[in-house]
Amino acid sequence: MAITEAPRIVTSRLVHDDSHTLQRYLDTGGYAGLRKALTMTPAAVAAEVDAASLLGRGGAGFPAGRKWSMLRQGPLPYLVVNGDESEPATFKDHLLIERDPHQLIEGVVIAAYALQVSRAFIYVRGEFALGLERVQAALDDAYDHGALGRDVFGSGFSLDVVVHPGAGAYICGEETALIESLEGKRGFPRIKPPYFPAAIGLYGEPTVVNNVETMSNLPWIMSNGAAAFTALGAGRSTGTRLFALAGHVRNPGVYELEMVKTTFRDLIFAPVLGGGMIGGRQLKAIIPGGVSAPWLGPEHLDTPLGQDEVADLHTMLGSGSIVAMDDTTCVVRAAWRITRFFWRESCGQCTPCREGSGWLEKILRRIESGAGREADLDVLMDTCDAIAPGVSWPPQQTTICVLGSSIPSSIASAIRMFRDEFLVHVKEGACPYG
Repeated sequence: MAITEAPRIVTSRLVHDDSHTLQRYLDTGGYAGLRKALTMTPAAVAAEVDAASLLGRGGAGFPAGRKWSMLRQGPLPYLVVNGDESEPATFKDHLLIERDPHQLIEGVVIAAYALQVSRAFIYVRGEFALGLERVQAALDDAYDHGALGRDVFGSGFSLDVVVHPGAGAYICGEETALIESLEGKRGFPRIKPPYFPAAIGLYGEPTVVNNVETMSNLPWIMSNGAAAFTALGAGRSTGTRLFALAGHVRNPGVYELEMVKTTFRDLIFAPVLGGGMIGGRQLKAIIPGGVSAPWLGPEHLDTPLGQDEVADLHTMLGSGSIVAMDDTTCVVRAAWRITRFFWRESCGQCTPCREGSGWLEKILRRIESGAGREADLDVLMDTCDAIAPGVSWPPQQTTICVLGSSIPSSIASAIRMFRDEFLVHVKEGACPYG
């Protein structure tokens, strides 16, 4: 195992039980990055983030600096922080929101200063009750400390931040649906173009939407410099990244690892990380980037945890959620449950997603219950092809957002990798795993 000695960038304070408090934050160097940023010009701060090559940690992996540079000049731009985190088995942002809210707030102020934004919103999934409570308490403390409000730390820059709880809809993790929700509307994704948030976002004004983990990296980058950040990782995948490891592993949890220098094998099997499979069982498949991502097999264990390295396998790191499934897993059941989730969470705006997800869920449920037919496998793949033509990765778009085109991923992966297991369900008229 080759676990690197990379510094903890966003989880260094989590060894303290009171990591969420202002006093602990200040005792561990908190708000030093913001104070440094305020001595620079906004353009210089943006240039530093761009030089760090910080990829967005929310799913798409778009460079944060480049996204900022796309912000259309307007009279009232906004910054929105996406803390919805609705992808199943993804819980890294949840951890940061609960355990280190001041780090998030400091990152928000740094980004707002670079963008010259005077109003920012932190959108947090409503089920994160403790996280919402702590973020709001941290905001109150930050105002009292002078890190927020009028004339931040005497710099002449002013910023107000509002915490907005979501209602628990998966689709509101998509940035334009999140913006609709912030405006008090139903969370329907917007058609792009023209509604790229950087051009037409919240309340029709230019808007930057960034993820919680992305924002949480900014204080370290400002304190230590872009060069120190790019010294970690390799290629486009610089710095460290949080991975939410779940499934049949001995030690599920959130781990901060240096990108590219660490592999799936390291994460899943290193004693100080995942610790291997429960009961010493064999690894069967890996979901590498949230349930939207195509699966990988044991033969891919030595793939580096990097944006491009995983993309070369026609899948993605996505939301940073990695699920390890052992040889007791029924892949038909796994694919069915994932599809059922997407079917229930579809906003219903696009026909391929609204109708196709329901058809796929019914067919998979039929196979899992023992009433399937061999022809169902072809029907499944044909339906997947209708939703995302070619059933490839990255998927072809037939829907306004990527929820619809992500639905075929688990189904196609399960059939391509474990077709015989589907046939056993059909021929034996029952699930062999009970």
